[in-house]
Amino acid sequence: MPVRGIRGATTVRANTREEILDAARELLEAMVKANDIDGEDVASAWFTTTTDLNAEFPAVAARQMGWTFVPLMCGHEMNVPGSLPMCLRVLMHVNTDVSPHDVHHVYIRGASALRPDLSSSTHSTAR
Repeated sequence: MPVRGIRGATTVRANTREEILDAARELLEAMVKANDIDGEDVASAWFTTTTDLNAEFPAVAARQMGWTFVPLMCGHEMNVPGSLPMCLRVLMHVNTDVSPHDVHHVYIRGASALRPDLSSSTHSTAR
C-alpha cells in the first residue's frame, strides 16, 4: 500500500497552550474527515509552527486524540519576512490506496490564504 502525504494548515488565535491545541485538534479532525482516514493508517505526522507559536507542541493534540503509537515530530517553519504569522502546519503520512489526485489537503482559518486554489469558493476549505 502506498504512503501519501496530506497537507494541512491553520492559524492560531493566541500563543497559548489551549489555543495551539484547539487549532491543532480542529485541523487534524478536518484532515481525517476530508480524507476518511482511519487512525491505524496514519504512518507519521510532522507539525510545524511559525516561530511566534511556542507555548505547546501541537503534536500533543494528536496524542490526546489517541494517536499513541504514531510517530510525531514538531518544529518551526523558516522565519521568512512577510510570511503568514501564527500559522500551524501539518504533513501527515497515511497508508492509503487513494490516488494522489484524490487526496484532500485542508487549509482553514487564516491559512486558507496560503492555498487559495484549494480554499476558494470553488473548493471547500477541507480540500
